[in-house]
Amino acid sequence: MNKTPCFSPAHILLPSEQIPVGQWGCVACDQFTSDRSYWEKAAQAAAGGPSTLDLILPEVYLEEDDVDARISAIHAAMDDYTRNVLTRAVDGFIYVERTEQSGRVRQGLVGRIDLEAYSYAEGAVPAIRPSEHTVESRIPPRMAVRRGARLETPHIMMLADDPGCTLIEPIGEKKEQLRKVYEGDLMLNGGHIAGWAVEDPALLAQINSALNALGSQEAFDARYPQAKGGAPLTLAVGDGNHSLATAKACYEEQKKGKTPEEYLALPSRYALVEVVNNHDDALQFEPIHRVLFGVDHEKFMEEFKKFYPNTHEGKGEGHVIEVCWNGHDDFITVPDPKVQLAVGTLQAFIDEYLKQFGGEVDYIHGDEVTRELGSKEGNMGFLLPAMGKEQLFKTVMADGVLPRKTFSMGHAQDKRYYVEARKIR
Repeated sequence: MNKTPCFSPAHILLPSEQIPVGQWGCVACDQFTSDRSYWEKAAQAAAGGPSTLDLILPEVYLEEDDVDARISAIHAAMDDYTRNVLTRAVDGFIYVERTEQSGRVRQGLVGRIDLEAYSYAEGAVPAIRPSEHTVESRIPPRMAVRRGARLETPHIMMLADDPGCTLIEPIGEKKEQLRKVYEGDLMLNGGHIAGWAVEDPALLAQINSALNALGSQEAFDARYPQAKGGAPLTLAVGDGNHSLATAKACYEEQKKGKTPEEYLALPSRYALVEVVNNHDDALQFEPIHRVLFGVDHEKFMEEFKKFYPNTHEGKGEGHVIEVCWNGHDDFITVPDPKVQLAVGTLQAFIDEYLKQFGGEVDYIHGDEVTRELGSKEGNMGFLLPAMGKEQLFKTVMADGVLPRKTFSMGHAQDKRYYVEARKIR
């Protein structure tokens, strides 16, 4: 079988230097899904010129009647941009520095991952894995966009557990020797971004060597003694989980009826991503809280204590969760939890409760918003503790993928913006 590294150099396409970054790059399609005005402002910021906004379907429009026409327009724009706009290329990686709203600078490396080394199937242990549960019902609408697409633009961020800073940071130390390929302020307060071409064979070999070391059995056993002897995990999905799953599903679809020699040569075998070190100081994990609607507080707590018999009010040893309802605010503690994170303890029960007794759940960013919504009659809010970055890989080793909506990598404007592109057909 044709083996390649799980993360490798790519033929990366970029627009003409005359196109400003603030016009070209737009935020990930799965952000601002309830804020149509944001996307209207984005269209104004693109000013009718070439923009990655023309190459994506913002999810705020997924339920619109004209979604098929939007997808056709996206594919037409891809054909046009391939011929007339994406006039520059990097054969290698792009080293990225992203200055967030906080002023912190996040370092990354854009390249392609091998979808043969990735799976979102429950229980699978490939070199590349999701960190959160994949909701398969979210994949088909995204496949409708990717099918027939000539290009992909990445908003997927992968994480490497690299405490020694061996993969990305050494490239940053040499950026003055590299060719800068873009720089500018991103649209609508998206912060600043700059990218440098990494094409020197010596640097490419250095990256490959660092990646091999991170993914070795020896390194895996040393980092995760509790999982010693298990299948090594080289990269975990940090953001864009369902977009990567969509790329995988489309690739598997295209493999049908082809020989291994044929399907392993498909451009769709790969997906363009940015890899970030999980130990990057600029990378911040924020909790995603829960609010239940249409539930009775007393019934919920009665069933919760049946589900977790040792539960008690107040803080204690175990998983501590803040609960607010109808103007009240308290803590509950689940001693001796069976999983690593409080969100796993809570989500397991919420799923069962809603299935049996009805109600709805929403996933909320921000403490005050959660308290405000949770205190309204018929609602309950649950504020979860932040997950330390150092817990991510260890928890995936111990429990498998995390519950959906476990954490957020920063605010919406700090997410990855579409800048680079790659041919997938």
